[in-house]
Amino acid sequence: MRRTRLLIVIGLAAVVFLGLSALMARALTGAGDERARVLDLVEAQARGDVEAALAELPACRAQPACVEVVRARVQELERAGPVEILNYQPSVQVALTRQTGVGRVAWRAGGSGPVVQCVRVRRDGPLTGADVELLAISAPIGGEESCV
Repeated sequence: MRRTRLLIVIGLAAVVFLGLSALMARALTGAGDERARVLDLVEAQARGDVEAALAELPACRAQPACVEVVRARVQELERAGPVEILNYQPSVQVALTRQTGVGRVAWRAGGSGPVVQCVRVRRDGPLTGADVELLAISAPIGGEESCV
């Protein structure tokens, strides 16, 4: 009887450990998902593709004033060549629940100089859906400026 209880306790502990490990793994990959979404957005800007940029900013698409700002920004930031992320600081390192923050991206396309922008991001952790939504992207800022 004692052995059966011990096996049950070990089994339950293993299930709890595996569940927590899966949640933490998903939480830690959120920054990578966020970076990938930001890369898609800056690639759309560099291509001059307003519709693709707005597809990455669904909350902005619903606001006519925001759409006009994005349209102007995309025209301003159109660049030839492949996009390269020089540096990305995510909005949140680890999100277990929904959090909104500001990330900072430095990028360039082709032989152009670097562009630095701030990106407002809503991230859900593994407890709230593990989704990433880009809310807005700023005009270019100075290379050493902070987004906070």
